[in-house]
Amino acid sequence: MFFLLRLIVSLYYNTLVVINRFYDYLPISFVKKVLYLTSPFNNLFEYQMSDFKTITNLLINFRDERDWKQFHNSKDLALAISIEAAELNELFLWKSNEDVDKTKVKEELADIFSYALLLAEKHDLDVATIIKDKIKLNGEKYPVEKSKGSAKKYNQL
Repeated sequence: MFFLLRLIVSLYYNTLVVINRFYDYLPISFVKKVLYLTSPFNNLFEYQMSDFKTITNLLINFRDERDWKQFHNSKDLALAISIEAAELNELFLWKSNEDVDKTKVKEELADIFSYALLLAEKHDLDVATIIKDKIKLNGEKYPVEKSKGSAKKYNQL
């Protein structure tokens, strides 16, 4: 069993090496297909994305047990995201990365993600779908050959 697992990982790694070496010469659809077909982890992304629904349900239960839905209108959820993001920024203000309290970073990120998930749920948006759609849109706006290594905005590439 261990030998088989080692063989699969080795094949996958070698596939990545070849693709990396010839990436600029291969059509992206071919690269995606090869990675999907050769990856022992090809369902990992879908599995992790389905966790959004589970977490959202936990948040909804938490909210509803406290009768807080009445306070969770779109405006206030959006404001809460912004406020929590400001609190996250404050943790980094005048500090190096090493000086930041990781526990507080996790707490602020959890708040941001929680409010974002509740806002998405309020508007009946599937988080996995909107993230995948945004990645696709950004891929079109920022093609690798123009944007790699550049911090320029898409309209300046």
